[in-house]
Amino acid sequence: MLRFAVTFLAVITSSTCQKYGCLEGDTQKLKPSPEPRMQECTLYSKSSCCYADFTEQLAHSPVIKVSNSYWNRCGQLSKSCEDFTKKIECFYRCSPYAARWIHPNNTAAIQAVPLCQSFCDDWYEACKDDSICVRNWLTDWERDESGENHCKNKCIPYHEMYTNGTDMCQSMWGESFKVSESSCLCLQMNKKDSIAIKYLRSKSSSSEESSSSSSSSEEHACQKKLLKFEKLKQKQKEGEQTR
Repeated sequence: MLRFAVTFLAVITSSTCQKYGCLEGDTQKLKPSPEPRMQECTLYSKSSCCYADFTEQLAHSPVIKVSNSYWNRCGQLSKSCEDFTKKIECFYRCSPYAARWIHPNNTAAIQAVPLCQSFCDDWYEACKDDSICVRNWLTDWERDESGENHCKNKCIPYHEMYTNGTDMCQSMWGESFKVSESSCLCLQMNKKDSIAIKYLRSKSSSSEESSSSSSSSEEHACQKKLLKFEKLKQKQKEGEQTR
């Protein structure tokens, strides 16, 4: 899962992926497009970088295997832990936003995607009592001739492998994710991401190019928009209850 491709396509440059396309992994399209028949990862159904048939692997719980990677090498994941693992898998495979954080040396990989602290804490809480045998899911597996993953070390609880949510988010997928200092300019793998993404700088814009005042302005605008989203969501909920 989230396995980086070992070959690179020279036809599409990294900047093109950032602006218009998808990551160049083994399941991604060249450009995102609607996938109304998705069985999972439906957050991205209106603009998806994966095909609907890929999501069939995630549609039934417990998930055993995705592509050539087994999820149950240390036993089946709990439902709550599996749900978070699906969110990460869906983002990498299907999100039209992922290529904004394309890795500079690997067009099939992501780097420093900003995750919200609350998301990482909730993910850790969901998985802390499940078991795992690798710290980095990208590099620490032993792979056989068919590319399938196997443990090299004994299985231990997540809470022994990772100190907390921050440690897990910034270690499990290598350089793929970072915990954001902002509570708004970050991703939660839900509908709120559409708000955050409007204010997040693309990977091509370095932090040095943006002043602190500009960053503060983005944070304020994001928080204001998020508040409106929450109020609208609450009104919709109240309307449903009065029907």
